[in-house]
Amino acid sequence: MLFADVLASLPTIDHLSALELLDGETVVALIENKPGQAGSVRVYHALYQEFGAINAIAAAKGIRLYAEHSQDALTFPGKHPNIDRLMALANDGQPLAVRLIAAC
Repeated sequence: MLFADVLASLPTIDHLSALELLDGETVVALIENKPGQAGSVRVYHALYQEFGAINAIAAAKGIRLYAEHSQDALTFPGKHPNIDRLMALANDGQPLAVRLIAAC
């Protein structure tokens, strides 16, 4: 399945302007609902809905959801930071909490 097909199957994110990923109280990433990042908001939001946090199991699923982009992230580290983060979490990272930021 291609990433575009995966996105079409995920819950909508029209109600969000962004989401934050937190390590304790520290914000480690802000992913905004805007072109170039909206797909990642949709993936991370779906993972949060299913798992309640971004842990190793959620990260492994997220890597699968990114479909063809995950192989590109392996080939070109740093090109896809939201996938790189999931790869690190799937291997040995601490779970990240998610804070949803509502759209105005």
